Amino acid sequence: MRIVLHICCGVCAAGAVERLSGEGHQVLGFFYNPNIHPEAEYQRRLAAVRIVARELDFPFEAPPFNPQEWSAAAGHLGDEPEGGRRCEICFRIRLKKTYLYMKHCGYDAFTTTLTISPHKSADVINRVGLEIGGDRFLVRDLKKKDGFRQAIEMAKKSGLYRQDYCGCAYSIKGKR
Repeated sequence: MRIVLHICCGVCAAGAVERLSGEGHQVLGFFYNPNIHPEAEYQRRLAAVRIVARELDFPFEAPPFNPQEWSAAAGHLGDEPEGGRRCEICFRIRLKKTYLYMKHCGYDAFTTTLTISPHKSADVINRVGLEIGGDRFLVRDLKKKDGFRQAIEMAKKSGLYRQDYCGCAYSIKGKR
């Protein structure tokens, strides 16, 4: 199956692309993350995705960085706890754009690297993906079967940048 994979960062992409390719899927990456703050962090993550795409030999696209898209939808929820309503809105923004990109490209399905993180609820992410794309969303929990550990090992071998927060300005609190 031809799948558009929403990519949040290089580390997660490494594990997800390897898993999906191993299942026989053709992967097209889509790095869309208007939530990332500051822009320098966005650029570091994008650079890591470029390395992974080159090493694992898959194409990817990255639309222009536009943090105003995220701020307009979720920026007012700064008091929400990590994993709360703000995060669900953030997942929805990114998965909706990935779904539209999948349709534009004529691919069969879409999914996301977000479920590889042990800090994110695969149930919430998969529910949002199904609400957006129905049976065109490929339900996965990529952290299972040691997915996160394997992604970290691959990242270490490649010397990939590994961030220490989810991405948005609110998740950075207390991290730096």
